[in-house]
Amino acid sequence: MRILIDFAYLFAAVAVSPMILYRMVRQRRYRIGWGNRLGRIRRKNPDKKCIWIHAVSVGEVNATRTIIDELRNKFPEFEIVVSTTTDTGYARAKAIFGDSMTVIFFPLDFSWIMRQAFERIHPAVCLLMELEVWPNFVHIAKGLNIPVVVVNGRISDRSFSRYKLIRPIAKKIFRQISLILAQTDEYAERFREVSSLDSAVIVTGSLKYDTAVTAEKVEGADVVKAQLGIGDEKLWVAGGTGVDEEKILLDVYRSLKQDDKFSDLRLVIVPRKPERFDEVGQLIEQSGMSLIRYSRVKAGASLSTDNKQAVILGDTMGDLRKFYSLATIIFVGRSLVPMGGSDMMEAAALGKCTMFGPHAFNFKQAVEALLAGEGAIMVKDGDELQETMERCLLEPGFAQKIANNGREVIRKNQGATKKTIEQISKFLRA
Repeated sequence: MRILIDFAYLFAAVAVSPMILYRMVRQRRYRIGWGNRLGRIRRKNPDKKCIWIHAVSVGEVNATRTIIDELRNKFPEFEIVVSTTTDTGYARAKAIFGDSMTVIFFPLDFSWIMRQAFERIHPAVCLLMELEVWPNFVHIAKGLNIPVVVVNGRISDRSFSRYKLIRPIAKKIFRQISLILAQTDEYAERFREVSSLDSAVIVTGSLKYDTAVTAEKVEGADVVKAQLGIGDEKLWVAGGTGVDEEKILLDVYRSLKQDDKFSDLRLVIVPRKPERFDEVGQLIEQSGMSLIRYSRVKAGASLSTDNKQAVILGDTMGDLRKFYSLATIIFVGRSLVPMGGSDMMEAAALGKCTMFGPHAFNFKQAVEALLAGEGAIMVKDGDELQETMERCLLEPGFAQKIANNGREVIRKNQGATKKTIEQISKFLRA
């Protein structure tokens, strides 16, 4: 079985290698971390016992923050190793944890590579954020009697359909997992169906509610405000945007600016993927609008005197929450186009009037909770987005009610960290 899986991986590697090479050259992705990916890993404190946490990308890395804080407080005798798959996830983990923890790229799931990784990391327990279950990974962990726990678990509609197609294989893989901590009852039932596990599936809630900080101010936001010369104007921040979405936002913004009632409105666009920063910058300029690239301002470039009408491009990593904290209205991207959405909990937690499109299926539970609590607004297309923007700008009381409700929804759903730590602690104490 291991040999067949390894051959399948080799075939897949050959098939995708042209795309990987293209992205390495053109998008500057996948250029680092190959030692880790091939199993060459060095822990900072190899004499300590170890907890291995795997978080695929930025969203999953952000979701680790509260449980890592709790684990470090309750179990200081353990070293924590965080692995990620993407370049952006790695950068985010390094930004959050710095040099205080071992941060690595997740090893490729070839049996010989994964075996070497386990020998070097030597974990006491493995925590997989959301759903990143690799066959050789769980097989080797099972053989070494190392518990594997899915934390903040969810199975999207798309993944659920795929798992049902390969149910016998999925069942064999999932049955090697020790415990699944699901975000919702619906996700728990999906895990039970594809794994035939029952008592090993527990609902603990979503960690992202706990990591969504309900603060009045975000550290560093005042610096961004001063750097960009933002005064009393109303700021519309579109965060985590995706392909084909920025054009819709720019069209809406241009239309709003033609009305004197919205002359003090400013637009900030923060694309989800950093490799798209240049592309979006060019799109803004091609639309006939002036552009301010925050990366240049942050590096010390001076602003022109007529910058008040320019669209701001947030082309830096780690500054989205600062822009959100300055916003009057937030649109959460990758949702007007069928890309699954971006995290809207962070925006709502900051007490901002939050909107998103109809394609936020990756955040189904949060969408349902926010809409039920009237804590966010879903718009179906660009026309409805413009109508809603107009209402929120002209009726500040309405916008503030949405903002207040959104923050309250976040607060009511917090508590997953405590439940998660209670379950993980059973393995660590054993």
